[in-house]
Amino acid sequence: MRNNSPRWNKCIAPLVAMPLLLACGGSAPSVQRDNLAYLYGKGPSTLRVQARVYHEGTERSLIHYKLNTTDLLYKSDGGGGPYKAQVRITYSTYAEANARHLLDSASTLVIDKNDLPGEERELIGTMELRRKPGTSFTVIVAARDMNRDNESKVLLTVDADPAASPQYYMPIDPMNGLPLFSDHLPLGRAVSVRCERCAGDSIQVSRLPIATGLPTPVFSGDPRTRADAPPDSSFRLVADANGRIDLGTPAVGTYVLKAAGDSLGFALHVLENAYPYVDRATDMLGPLRYITSTQEYERMAAAEDLRKAVERFWLDATGDRERAREAIRIYYGRVENANRHFSAGVEGWRSDRGLVHIIFGTPTTIYRGTNGETWIFGEENNLMSLTFNFTRRRSAFTGNDLVLQRDPMLKGAWYRNVESWRNGRVYQN
Repeated sequence: MRNNSPRWNKCIAPLVAMPLLLACGGSAPSVQRDNLAYLYGKGPSTLRVQARVYHEGTERSLIHYKLNTTDLLYKSDGGGGPYKAQVRITYSTYAEANARHLLDSASTLVIDKNDLPGEERELIGTMELRRKPGTSFTVIVAARDMNRDNESKVLLTVDADPAASPQYYMPIDPMNGLPLFSDHLPLGRAVSVRCERCAGDSIQVSRLPIATGLPTPVFSGDPRTRADAPPDSSFRLVADANGRIDLGTPAVGTYVLKAAGDSLGFALHVLENAYPYVDRATDMLGPLRYITSTQEYERMAAAEDLRKAVERFWLDATGDRERAREAIRIYYGRVENANRHFSAGVEGWRSDRGLVHIIFGTPTTIYRGTNGETWIFGEENNLMSLTFNFTRRRSAFTGNDLVLQRDPMLKGAWYRNVESWRNGRVYQN
């Protein structure tokens, strides 16, 4: 047994962390790790936990994680405040995503006390991750709200080759040094990158344009195969003595950072829209292209009041204001969920997995392998079920871009689901 007490950053909210029972080594129990559908949740109501792995060096690695207090249940001991939330953070490691044998695990208990339980704050902490250099493995980070018995999980992969691991880089907020949990940033945000291995080194930064366009329907014979765009500019920055690289407030584009000896590098994507959330009328319009005709879409895009035009589309589809609100909540909840999970060189809602998730929902079963994922809607091996196969695209800066193997047999299912959305009927999987 080992004592893996968490190390905390300067948190945005006050926390108390307590080490819990740990398990490690070859005597750990075997567990089932086949169906990974739980990873993608069912929309924005899921307990949100974000996590990322950062290698401080070849021997030391950390898991950084973030919770939002509005997702947690705060309870008092009676007589009013203070109110207390308790969340157990656990990581478990496996040789592969679908492996059954647990290699290692550790837990910590996060306790947050507050007199204002409805206040929105971020809780950020770290746990040390034990790893063997030169070995790749899968990490599942789980957060369980002990007061509500609600749980959410994140799956991460640790790379074996230091020269090909972006996990030696971590984007941070330049104002407070806290980690950022997405490599996709909205336009106008200042950002720095931490790379302790790079301290004092000159870093090459290449800028690539953000890809445009939308994926074709799931039955199309033209999948619009994507490839990494060539850089349109490059420059060099020097990491300071602490390994900090300041990028300022970058313009829209993908920025790939490489130190000498890196074969893969680290990519930051700066996006123009209000990523990852749907905040503006323009954010609402884009994903509607999946269920509208060209004429309908262009008519809404040209409307003097875009928000009213989008709302009118949903009112006409549902025939009722309450049903329209529910359809909007679910449709754009899926858009935001796609942004959280499937973003690569483009926003998640514009990826192949985002397309399927928005139109069809969350799969019943997900199998993940080295080369991609298989999504199954319905009972496996049932003639009425739907199967979507995604293959990992070779890329110099992302491993999260999966391309759908399109199938003409999916044409009927596509049009049924699109027509369902257009009639205000929502299938929730």
